[in-house]
Amino acid sequence: MRLCDGIILQGKSPPDVTVPITRAALLEFLRSRRYAVQSSLHASGAPQSAVVGIAVSDTFEIVFDTLATSRKGQNLRERAEIAFVIGSLEGKDERTVQYEGRADEPTGAERARLTELYLGVFPDGRERQQWPGLTYMRATPTWLRYSDYNVDPPEIVEWDGEALRELR
Repeated sequence: MRLCDGIILQGKSPPDVTVPITRAALLEFLRSRRYAVQSSLHASGAPQSAVVGIAVSDTFEIVFDTLATSRKGQNLRERAEIAFVIGSLEGKDERTVQYEGRADEPTGAERARLTELYLGVFPDGRERQQWPGLTYMRATPTWLRYSDYNVDPPEIVEWDGEALRELR
């Protein structure tokens, strides 16, 4: 892997150094996946993962619902670090996104905005709103890696720091 203008590229020879995926294509890929493996850390430091339904905002925020009493809900209130793996290495589409970020529980207008985004993907979430303790968590990215193993050599692109801010 090499760093190119804040973006790490793998599988590109020097004359071909281009960003293999655009912002719009990355958003389209993320939005084409309704579920992700979400990971958080228990207070003891032990990793814990779950499959969650996700919605993705124009600025790459991920929102999902959970119960306040769930492990992920408790973990993320204690430690905001969160990670996701989105995609599949099964079948003919071998693309994934690894996502690291910080989580929070939005309130007020932010919660309303993100709840509507989530309900646009999961209309059945309206029924879950009656569940006691249901909450919405938002993740904001600090690092992303897109991997496309459909091509040879594979294309792997990472965004962090300034590159991630420019992506938004």
